[in-house]
Amino acid sequence: MRTFLDECGIAFDRVYSSPLGRAVETARIVSGGGVPVETDDRLLEMDYGPYEGMDLREPVPEVVTFFSNFVRNPAPAGMEPLSSVTARAGRFIEDVAHASGERVLVSTHATLMKGILEYLTPEPRGGYWSKFIGNCAVYQCVYRDGAFSVPVEVVDAER
Repeated sequence: MRTFLDECGIAFDRVYSSPLGRAVETARIVSGGGVPVETDDRLLEMDYGPYEGMDLREPVPEVVTFFSNFVRNPAPAGMEPLSSVTARAGRFIEDVAHASGERVLVSTHATLMKGILEYLTPEPRGGYWSKFIGNCAVYQCVYRDGAFSVPVEVVDAER
């Protein structure tokens, strides 16, 4: 099966994914299946703690407050703080960059992707936390001479 990335002439040497099924399946589809998918728990979505599975039609007030302004309002008790999401994402990105020197595909979830973007962008000031990132959006970043380029959105599949 040919993929959009095949048509663009993009191939990957390594493929990483959150261990959740939908992310692994996306990684396999996008990569064309020619490279094994390596899962990493650091690519899991933000831990919502006691709010996991909450009915979003009737969210509790503290979650509404948090989601109304991610940057200024701390995560409710038991929920993973955004600083932790960013740090976890950063550890993954640094490990992969220093270990491979290859073209890498990462398949993950929206909030974790925002953490990656926050980590990779100089002085992001929380700008990515409120940015809409659609399903199957693609960002590109280059690691060269010990530094990362600022990520660029190359495919916005939702729009």
